[in-house]
Amino acid sequence: MKRISEHILRLYAVSPPSLQNVFCSAEGLRIQFSRYGGDYSQVLDEVIARSFWSPSRVRIYQDIRIRHFLQRAVAATPYYRGGNWPNIGSWTDIRGIQDLSSLPVIQKQHVQEQANSFVNPTIPVGRCIDVHTSGTTGSGLHFKATRAAIREQWSVWFRYRSWHGISASHWCGYFGGRSVVPIEERQPPYWRINVPGRQVLFSTYHLSPESVSSYVCEMRRRRLTWLHGYPSVLSQIASLIVEQGIELGYEVKWITTGAESLLPFQRAVIRRAFGVEPREHYGMAEGVANFSECPLGRLHVDEDFSAVEFLATSDPQLFRVVGTNLSNWATPLVRYEMSDLAKISDASCPCGRPGRIVDSVDGRKEDYVVLRDGSKVGRMDHIFKDMVRIRESQIVQRQPGVMVFRIVRGEGYSIADERLLNAEVRARLGDQAEYTIEYVEKVPRTAMGKLRLVVSSIDEAILVKASPTVQSIRDAE
Repeated sequence: MKRISEHILRLYAVSPPSLQNVFCSAEGLRIQFSRYGGDYSQVLDEVIARSFWSPSRVRIYQDIRIRHFLQRAVAATPYYRGGNWPNIGSWTDIRGIQDLSSLPVIQKQHVQEQANSFVNPTIPVGRCIDVHTSGTTGSGLHFKATRAAIREQWSVWFRYRSWHGISASHWCGYFGGRSVVPIEERQPPYWRINVPGRQVLFSTYHLSPESVSSYVCEMRRRRLTWLHGYPSVLSQIASLIVEQGIELGYEVKWITTGAESLLPFQRAVIRRAFGVEPREHYGMAEGVANFSECPLGRLHVDEDFSAVEFLATSDPQLFRVVGTNLSNWATPLVRYEMSDLAKISDASCPCGRPGRIVDSVDGRKEDYVVLRDGSKVGRMDHIFKDMVRIRESQIVQRQPGVMVFRIVRGEGYSIADERLLNAEVRARLGDQAEYTIEYVEKVPRTAMGKLRLVVSSIDEAILVKASPTVQSIRDAE
């Protein structure tokens, strides 16, 4: 199967854009079935019906799910029955989220190193799909998820979107990390089409002052009223639109963001360019935590989806995000730490929706790197998405177009992994960057113990002083 996938990717790379659109649509059809097939509509209706439950009703529902999950899924999983887990007497001792604190916290490294022991043997393989993620630590993770878990997760994500009037029938301009256009391309179209998914997939690696007008022309031609993507990319195209005085020519109704924290100056320049307030979402493939922004602009913890805990740090304003997934019985994760830090609020939201309020998430502020020609590229963690034998990684940049990749090798790392790393870097950066690979025992942390994927001595020039426009907006805030 892996060889077939590699062959398809090679064929995709040399195909004309029209055929690449066919490939994207074929993949889109597979994804549609995975996310929205089966009983998805029923699950979505049930999830939406819980939107205005009282906090006490949600807590009762969550505690029932916790008990059922622990006693039926977790108790059957080897990791939790081995010497890694304390003797708690019986899983029936855990009656709800308040009792989870008696259990240890699991790090991603534990799942990487003992992946097989986290697989629940009672779940048939035919009910599962393979999932991979990179996350803020820049280290790959592969695990199994049930189809039911995937559909519930997407139901929760579309509940959030439905709060703002977005449905799956709306076409979306997607600005994410997918490398859909070969880096060697020098002429538009810098986008590909996923017809079943109703997506126009814009390349984030070709966006520049010279190409932005072609992006806007395509958005205008298709009248894409919903834009979704990484805040770093959406704010980049927004600042270019503002700087060049480009008229969009139609009304954008919704902008949604994910995968990174939406920073205040990014929100401001997006709002100025598109005339709409961007909406933020926090979630991850592991499904251990989910925060959704309501119409009043507050991030609510989706308490009915997972069991989220906020653990104290040395800074009284920051809390570690730890969560337990309640839907994925194939790979149960109990008290799994996301390596993200959050600021939380004691206030309730007048919108009437349940869930604790999160003021901000500080764990996904991934910086840009700057190429030789001055282009800025964000969300570099996609380079490491399939690098499961890389324990940790970090990109260090002190001048445009020059980088050092610090790599902590995991068990089994070989020259083949290095070749794959080189290929992934070149696929995204082309010939616009020189880099070296430096193997280290440990990647340095911040004072709060946070691992930053990108460490740059030109951060301020990139993120804050990227343009007079962005700076003036931030000053006005």
